[in-house]
Amino acid sequence: MENNISFSDFINDKPLYYKEIDHERVHKAYALLKSHIKQPLTIHVVGTNGKGSTGRIMASLLHFSGTKVGHFSSPHILKFNERIWIEGEDISDGALDLAHEKLYSVLGKNVSDGLSYFEYTTLLAFVAMENLDIIILEAGLGGEFDATNVCSKALSVITPIGLDHQDFLGDTIEEIARTKMNSIEKNFVLSMQVYDEVHTVANEIVDEKEAVIYDVANWLESTDEEYKAIKKETEKLAWSDYLFENTLSAVYALNILELKYKLEDIQKIKLFGRFYRFAENIRLDVGHNLLAAKAISKALSKEEKKPILIYNTLDDKDYFSILKMFKPYIQSVEIIDIKTERAVEKNLLENALRNLDISYKNFEGINSEKEYLVFGSFYVIEVFLNNIKQNIKLY
Repeated sequence: MENNISFSDFINDKPLYYKEIDHERVHKAYALLKSHIKQPLTIHVVGTNGKGSTGRIMASLLHFSGTKVGHFSSPHILKFNERIWIEGEDISDGALDLAHEKLYSVLGKNVSDGLSYFEYTTLLAFVAMENLDIIILEAGLGGEFDATNVCSKALSVITPIGLDHQDFLGDTIEEIARTKMNSIEKNFVLSMQVYDEVHTVANEIVDEKEAVIYDVANWLESTDEEYKAIKKETEKLAWSDYLFENTLSAVYALNILELKYKLEDIQKIKLFGRFYRFAENIRLDVGHNLLAAKAISKALSKEEKKPILIYNTLDDKDYFSILKMFKPYIQSVEIIDIKTERAVEKNLLENALRNLDISYKNFEGINSEKEYLVFGSFYVIEVFLNNIKQNIKLY
């Protein structure tokens, strides 16, 4: 079926979220698509935190060693193309249109129009990356019911799991871990975890699916030399502990699949938005939940100067606990307005700051003599970067 609508126009008409989710819809669409595309060896990355960086570390190391590799991640910060990274570059507009043309023609108008934003773009990524050797897929909200779970995979990587998106995934660590890890096919890497309940669920999955678990914590007991080598490389980049732990998971996954890489290539990896030194006095992190705040607070505790936290959040986040976690390690908070109906009401955020006795004001610009951490979500980073580009009160 011919389609005259550009990918950009088509996808921008789709809602990002549906109140009612049809979990079978994307499976039916994938069944239509499957025979029309090739599927490279696939690694599935699932968890609450660290999915993007773990996936990009794997993809980058493979790319630098000459493997044709792609990385599908979400959301994007400034442009959709960031979500589909192919052989070291964000996908081009032209390649997006070609993939859209093929996908739409296979699925037809009714199926294409009926898919959600994330469902359609996940299938689009399969089309765009079909001629690669390896693809790394980052799950969206969940695992079991996520659009990325429609295809078979050689290995799953389970990054740290915590409380987030409870409306979709469950109210307890056990429920969330179960929803995420039900996506495991047979073999999976279990990253360093904060909660013991995750290990309990992982062991249940092993029994139920006769799966093989590769526990990073157990691996470290037998790989002291490799541990030291990875630590040395990440310290050169001044990466935080959580990025070091994500690197351990990434390297272990590549080892399990016997894929070629060089540890020294860690030095070439760019992890934009992951405790990223954007400027001499500005760090950016797309973290948005309590688990991320805990990891960043640990990193801040080692810094000489306390930063000003540039912050905002969506209304489903535990912003009180997040701010409480940050309080010992920041000077103050500057609230930056974000462009989404899901943003928390400003008066509620201000009440939380007052109750925590954290001084705050509206974000107006950057003072070159002060240190800043921009944190809260992809929305926060996007608005901040656009403000910087427009030179709003840059000192």
